[in-house]
Amino acid sequence: MDLVEVDPVAEPPVCRLLDFGKFRYEQAKREKAARKRQRTVDIKEVRVRPKIGEHDLQIKVNAARRFLHEGNRVKVTLRFRGREWAHTDIAQDLLKKVAAMLEDAAEIEQTPSSSGRDLTMLLTPRKK
Repeated sequence: MDLVEVDPVAEPPVCRLLDFGKFRYEQAKREKAARKRQRTVDIKEVRVRPKIGEHDLQIKVNAARRFLHEGNRVKVTLRFRGREWAHTDIAQDLLKKVAAMLEDAAEIEQTPSSSGRDLTMLLTPRKK
């Protein structure tokens, strides 16, 4: 049996007589169970182009829907090449279309924003 300080921040500090090895084992077991229950949220990315075909866009949207159902956030990136940069209105419409296709599964966390040659939008899973 050992004298173990259980709660050092309490006033007065709490000490108990117990088997220290067993105490450490049970504490490690509780921490492992807590780590097992905790879920990390990843950001998955779906890349599209301004001149993407309708069927190709549908495949990308289905992939994003699958990511959202898994509980991950989805970053939709629209990449410009060459003179496509002059037609940002087409890109904005395309991102709005993607958001409309996913409105049952996702909320827009970050509206479309420009960074370099990319236009990005961040979607989060809709609360059930």
